[in-house]
Amino acid sequence: MTQQLLPIARTVATARWLVREVLLRWRHSLLTVVVSTLAAAAAIVPIWVLGILVDRVRDGAPASGIGGLVAVMVAAALAAGVLSGIGYRLIASLGETVLADLRERFVDRALRLPLHQVEAAGRGDLLARAGDDVAVISRAVSNVVPTLMTAMLTTVLSIAAMVGLDWRLGLAGLAALPMYVLALRFYLPRSGPLYAEERVAMGERTQALVSSIDAAKTIRAYRYEEPRLALIDTASARARDIGITVFRLVTRFAARGNRAEFVGLASVLAVGFALVSNDTVTVGQTTAAALLFHRLFNPIGILLWTFDDIQSAGASLARLVGVVQIPAIGTSSQTTTPSEPTDASLELRSIKHTYDGESFALRGVNLHISPGERVAIVGATGAGKSTLAAIATGTLAPTCGDIRVGGVVLSDLGGQLRGHIAIVTQDVHVFAGSLADDVRLAAPEAPDSDIRAALAAVGALVWADALPDGLGTRVGEGGHPLTAAQAQQLALARVLLADPAIVVLDEATAEAGSAGARDLEQSALAVTEGRTSLVIAHRLTQAMTADRVVVLEHGMITEEGTHAELVARGGHYSALWRAWSGQVTGTPQHLPQVSR
Repeated sequence: MTQQLLPIARTVATARWLVREVLLRWRHSLLTVVVSTLAAAAAIVPIWVLGILVDRVRDGAPASGIGGLVAVMVAAALAAGVLSGIGYRLIASLGETVLADLRERFVDRALRLPLHQVEAAGRGDLLARAGDDVAVISRAVSNVVPTLMTAMLTTVLSIAAMVGLDWRLGLAGLAALPMYVLALRFYLPRSGPLYAEERVAMGERTQALVSSIDAAKTIRAYRYEEPRLALIDTASARARDIGITVFRLVTRFAARGNRAEFVGLASVLAVGFALVSNDTVTVGQTTAAALLFHRLFNPIGILLWTFDDIQSAGASLARLVGVVQIPAIGTSSQTTTPSEPTDASLELRSIKHTYDGESFALRGVNLHISPGERVAIVGATGAGKSTLAAIATGTLAPTCGDIRVGGVVLSDLGGQLRGHIAIVTQDVHVFAGSLADDVRLAAPEAPDSDIRAALAAVGALVWADALPDGLGTRVGEGGHPLTAAQAQQLALARVLLADPAIVVLDEATAEAGSAGARDLEQSALAVTEGRTSLVIAHRLTQAMTADRVVVLEHGMITEEGTHAELVARGGHYSALWRAWSGQVTGTPQHLPQVSR
């Protein structure tokens, strides 16, 4: 299957986003433009005055008059230096502020992305955007953008000053402009796609590295090191080859820029010589014009060369904006106050879902769970149980149908969604930090007494107190290791602390193993007690204690009722129960296996 990368914003959409962000900070932006313009203007003053100084010297002016001009040149140079420093700082500050806001939005949206979308794109693509792309933009904001803005203002004001000396000198300098335009026309159409391709290649390289590191144990077990290394080499070689192609393109671009500089300066000197010969302009004016154009070598070179960095940063920005602009799952587009559910019921109406646009994981599921009711979903592997759980909690948007909590459409709950409904899966994460803080993630202001009560309710307080530093023991990466069952109890304790009205447990006891199954099932019961609950049953003993059992086959509900009713009915669930409870010897081939 072809990897489905996360979306990349179009150039127009990226530019529109950037302009909007800058205009939102219009006071900062206006001050930046004013200070930078004054700095560029002050930098031109010494050259303008130098032209006057040349004419004064040629005319034999007294030293006193010359001294005043020198003082003006020194004062202007100092002012230009101070204003340039302030302008540079303002530009960098504005850019860093916009980037910081973009980073926060990117992380927020990345955490809200549907899991299937992240899995389809691969973690490498997401990590490359969060790491490499942010780093590229950060370097551009800190170094390139301030330099670029200064160069643009210097170029515009220098050309204006040349025209002010004599319009013909200005036109002579502009003779280089067509060559610069041709250089850009050669470079830009080729560089844009190359930089976008380079960013994608870097994402693929990161994906190859991350997936290989994550699966290191499996790779070693199957002696699969060489194929994985070959995959990494291929991804790295592609990124390298694209980088070399970019470098060759930049070299050819630089040569065209150098030719433009030669033509421009030669034109100014030639026209200036002719005008001085005819006494149309002075030697000082020609000198100033030549120096102004020569001074443009650096800013114009910066403008041309920074297109290299700007193109790369633009490609990275488009990748970040592409994620930021993905519609959030489980949030409302309305600007009004989110609706409030009338009760704790959960209803799924005509739910259909497909991952590939062809086969359906769910086919018209209708399910209503009354407030406080505990419903168990039973079915073979691939029946659609986890898909149903993800859709019920808003983690995954269904292809068709809608979900209602207390009569309110899920999307209308807005940011209050997680206050009403929570999900615990078999894959839980233990965050780095103290055990108490790990549980407190669900309620940051919760006191220690509430933390202890939640742990006690799920049967985790005994082993938690036995840790080296009790609830203050550092867990997670680099901390005290926890068993799968202990990690699951922490996740269940978080749910108790969050206290949602509806809980979905997606095989939340699957990692306990046979020894810890009973204890973890008791923990799950404590979490679901008094709450509307949807339990994806890993063990049929969970279904036996539920108020209602729903059997899912091939994405459709085929049976529904209490445990006793379904066993007596003699259908598919009854066969599963007999196989599970050991009332028959072995499991016939026609009986699907319950997910283990």
